[in-house]
Amino acid sequence: MMDWADLARTVVGLGAPLIGEALGGPFGAAASKILAQALNAADGTPAAVREAISTADPAIAAAAAAKAEAEWAAMLAQVGKSQVEQVGETQRAEIANSDPLQRWWRPLYALELSLIECPAFTLTLLHALWTGFAPAINGFAALSGLLMTYFAARFGVLGVYVSGRTREKLAGNGESVASIVEQVVKVLGKKR
Repeated sequence: MMDWADLARTVVGLGAPLIGEALGGPFGAAASKILAQALNAADGTPAAVREAISTADPAIAAAAAAKAEAEWAAMLAQVGKSQVEQVGETQRAEIANSDPLQRWWRPLYALELSLIECPAFTLTLLHALWTGFAPAINGFAALSGLLMTYFAARFGVLGVYVSGRTREKLAGNGESVASIVEQVVKVLGKKR
């Protein structure tokens, strides 16, 4: 009984690693169909493809596997292109959208973090230190690594928001949007 893993090793050995690896994965049926067509196999089952490989001249089998590999790579490229186009359409729709939640979630995130969460945390910590409440101080000390990671992630998201929103506004006005590296180089160039 031939299975996909055996066939995948054989196909990879023929010089078609992309389609060979795909045979055992979620896209195995599509990969086997392309491979079967290239080899003129009866169908896309492991046994039929193996039969076509074993009865063909090794050079012809390798050429057919290379052809199937090229078709598979082209199909993957088309899928990737389609995904990028869909993401772009979604981003353009979100930028043009006047939905209040879409427009306000990031500013609300920034306000909540900077006006509520950080002051509340700071006041709690200062109160514990001022009163000398040992259980609270020990709790803050024990959780210091977690708290630093948490706030670093929260402020990281805020930083990405600020940078991204600025770029969105500039792009919406038709202005050229410089990367952070370009901005730094520009500033350093002015200082000379």
